Amino acid sequence: MEMRKLGRSGLTVSALGLGCMSMSNVYGPTNEDEAIATIHRAIELGINFLDTADVYGAGHNEQLVARAIRGKRDKIVLATKFGNRFDKDGNWLPVVGTPEYVRSSIEGSLKRLGVEAIDLYYQHRVDPNTPIEDTVGAMAELVRQGKVRYLGLSEAAAGTIRRAHAVHPIAALQSEYSLWSRDIENGILPTIRELGIGLVPYSPLGRGMLTGKIASPADLAPGDFRRNHPRFESGNLERNRQLVAKVENLTARKACTPGQIALAWVLSKGNDVVPIPGTKHRAYLEENVGALEVKLTPDEIVELEGAFSPDAVAGQRYSGPGMARINL
Repeated sequence: MEMRKLGRSGLTVSALGLGCMSMSNVYGPTNEDEAIATIHRAIELGINFLDTADVYGAGHNEQLVARAIRGKRDKIVLATKFGNRFDKDGNWLPVVGTPEYVRSSIEGSLKRLGVEAIDLYYQHRVDPNTPIEDTVGAMAELVRQGKVRYLGLSEAAAGTIRRAHAVHPIAALQSEYSLWSRDIENGILPTIRELGIGLVPYSPLGRGMLTGKIASPADLAPGDFRRNHPRFESGNLERNRQLVAKVENLTARKACTPGQIALAWVLSKGNDVVPIPGTKHRAYLEENVGALEVKLTPDEIVELEGAFSPDAVAGQRYSGPGMARINL
């Protein structure tokens, strides 16, 4: 497995990580035994970078990951997040980033994960009502206490990243980045590279759309949150499916799957980029790992980026409340 450094932080991880969110019923029903087997298979394949958050399954995901890594902690770079909140009906609650909330959140995550320290601790979303200096100051105290090794932000604006980095080095920015979500290329990506911060793209497969396996809402299980996602709405989904067809055009030439091409594109964007495609199945995990063997030519990259111009993608990245939480 290829290893990559997250910027200048000194944190080295596998070139491909594993996002664990879908293992907690976010994309429809899941099987815990298969989910744990998927994590174990990832470790066997050389993936050492696992990503979870306290909000996934209201703590369930951290507990699941804890079961999977028991006895394997020394093989894992463990990342989790705090700040995003939902009510019991799945509605967004205000983000909290106060120092008091930071301190209580880490204790909850450490307990659920069954570990003494988190390797990479992200603020999941920026709290617009708490100065980022206060939030990161509290996170830095966790580093001094030995409860956290490195700090990260998620979906933060360039100016916020600069202010945070001035308080304590930020190792990684986690943001959505894929062929159909490239807004960070304007401003945010140049900023983190200037500061020596690594990029951890989530949803590098376009929430599964770029795999070519979703042709209609009927392909999404009941309870799958994508049924209410703007890019999967009727009309938008059909337009986006036409874009995916352009990825599929490369599959015969490259002897691989559409998802592997989409991941190969993300992987090609720099050695400081470590995507974390999520899956709850071993078969899809193995397919994702195969993307590491797919090498796109400069002409193929231009072809893909031309097809996925910003105005070609139908629908926003999130619904209104979700969009209000990004790039703050």
